[in-house]
Amino acid sequence: MISATDLKNGKTFKMDGEAYKVHKYTHQKLGRGGASVKLELINLKTGVKSHKTVNSTVKVEEIDTVKRPLQYLFKDNDAVTFMDADTYEQVEIPLSLVEDEIQYIKEGQTVDIMFVENEAVSIDIAPKVTLKVVDTVPGVKGDTASNVYKPAKLENGLTVKVPLFIKEGEKVSVDTRTGEYVERVKS
Repeated sequence: MISATDLKNGKTFKMDGEAYKVHKYTHQKLGRGGASVKLELINLKTGVKSHKTVNSTVKVEEIDTVKRPLQYLFKDNDAVTFMDADTYEQVEIPLSLVEDEIQYIKEGQTVDIMFVENEAVSIDIAPKVTLKVVDTVPGVKGDTASNVYKPAKLENGLTVKVPLFIKEGEKVSVDTRTGEYVERVKS
């Protein structure tokens, strides 16, 4: 059993007979009353997001998870397919479970897949990924008085706001938790 205060982002647990993964965690202490924990959860079977507020003293059952490196093959309308490079076994994960993470992964890339009871339920990605800019408008000379951003399309199809000095062909770092530009990456 683990305490509700140990339910940090990415942690998996079982509550009320359902398996969940913590998407966002907030600890609140108000005045003289007891503390509470606000959780944004993802149901590992259905992919449905929900919000729960629990007392900080609540204990929940921890779930054993296994991570395996698998290669991303393709995405279709309702599932994402990965392959084990050693056994060539293909694993499908419902798109609803991984729609936030899959946008940061390129075809052919190897990522860690989380398994609960031999069922693939989640993708474990780094907090920052490096992607190449494939399309952006040139910056306007002299428009540098403040933090001015422009849209840039990245190699995986994602569009993010980047500073004016970023050009096509350059690589940028993107925060996978917020989807925002972090920094230019020098090769």
